[in-house]
Amino acid sequence: DVVGIFCFVSVVAALDFRYHHAEELEKYLKGVHAAYPSLTHLHSIGRSVEGRDLWVLVLGRFPTHHKIGIPEFKYVANMHGDETVGREILLHLIDFLVTSYRRDPVITRLLNNTRIHIMPTMNPDGFEATKVPDCYYTRGRYNKNGEDLNRNFPDAFESNNVSIQPETQAVMNWIKNETFVLSANLHGGALVASYTFDNGNSVTGSSKGYSQSPDDDVFIHLAKTYSFNHNSMYKGIGCDNRQTFPEGITNGYSWYQLEGGMQDYNYVWGQCFEITLELSCCKYPPESELEKFWKDNKAALIEYIKQVHLGVKGQVTDRNGNPIPNAIVEAKGRPHICPYRTNEHGEYFLLLLPGTYVINATVPGFQSMLKTVEIPDNTGNFSAVKHDFSFPEVFTRSIAPSCPKVPLYQELERTSAAVKPTLHILVLMTVML
Repeated sequence: DVVGIFCFVSVVAALDFRYHHAEELEKYLKGVHAAYPSLTHLHSIGRSVEGRDLWVLVLGRFPTHHKIGIPEFKYVANMHGDETVGREILLHLIDFLVTSYRRDPVITRLLNNTRIHIMPTMNPDGFEATKVPDCYYTRGRYNKNGEDLNRNFPDAFESNNVSIQPETQAVMNWIKNETFVLSANLHGGALVASYTFDNGNSVTGSSKGYSQSPDDDVFIHLAKTYSFNHNSMYKGIGCDNRQTFPEGITNGYSWYQLEGGMQDYNYVWGQCFEITLELSCCKYPPESELEKFWKDNKAALIEYIKQVHLGVKGQVTDRNGNPIPNAIVEAKGRPHICPYRTNEHGEYFLLLLPGTYVINATVPGFQSMLKTVEIPDNTGNFSAVKHDFSFPEVFTRSIAPSCPKVPLYQELERTSAAVKPTLHILVLMTVML
């Protein structure tokens, strides 16, 4: 079909290695969706302070809606308006994915088995406000209200009493409405993959200069996956002599303490593992360097998406095969402070490294079901191992109370200071209730 071919050519030709301002970015995304209507879905998840759309392009075999068994993945860039590399390489990632579908077997399988959400800019106002590009800092870092969006989320460790910005609220609603499993947010100003936690207290071991999550092993793997597939990040050479990152990764807290960050919010309240990717020493580099940045990151961006298929997934149903939403499903020995629950389809996704785990499914008020699961590395098969749980009872749909947006680890610290360590799980349940 001639029109389709013309559309395809014009979309590809339209994307060169330069910075795309709000109108051009919107035009590009609309052009991609017009050229690939069955592979993409374009929507705005909200608006910035100045009223610009927060565009998300969704790619996959079923782009418009969640499909049972297919995990949700996201990339978010340009959260700091003057950190610009991520914004442009995500446009090139979109271009690469749509033009490789049905031509490249790996990309075809990836898109058939994953729903990928790409948000090139979370802070369009900040980007537009950056009139004079600078390697180090401009006022465009912040949103129009002068707020740092990566200090603007609820914090699990302390009350940060921030005024939630429209951009932040839009992302929080988005996280709530999708079953995101894995994510990364793209920044600039360093070259490193940083992982949860960004904040901490004695419960997470921050006194030792490292704030450890229950899934620390998985986070290290995720950060290394990006770093070792990047052209140079794995070398661990910082942007100056004072800063080096062995293997190109760091625990967020070990690097510097950050309150109200997006990656911790995703992990605690969104049931989504997110890492922060610092992609360039210069925050707003010259356009002439953009092609090199794309080449340096291309393989890493793809390999990282594949990790959404780590671990185990499945459905929790009752005797009649009806899905049970809000059932708690977690691996023994790694309880989350906000227990990870099934979605409306009774689905769960747990990112776990290869090994043997006991998976515990609990419907509050009923007995737990335990299953020992052997997890291989299934990322190459583009599907986590599947294990379903079927409860013998019949359940009416119950709405579980959502996890309170309070500093949960602060509560846990207070309580655990007064009790023996063996009561840790009991304390966790008390905090939750």
